Amino acid sequence: MLGRTVTVLYVLALVVTVVGTDILFFRHHFWPRLLVNVGIVLIFVAFFLRFRHALGG
Repeated sequence: MLGRTVTVLYVLALVVTVVGTDILFFRHHFWPRLLVNVGIVLIFVAFFLRFRHALGG
């Protein structure tokens, strides 16, 4: 149960980071926004795969 809660919080942090970056920096720029969003998701996935045992997965 704790592992699922931590994973949900991790995904929520990902969503907040992506949306916050979009609103603050890339509101009217489609391609840079898309590239930055993909980069953020890849970084979050890399950290999740590296630390999944510590995150309860």
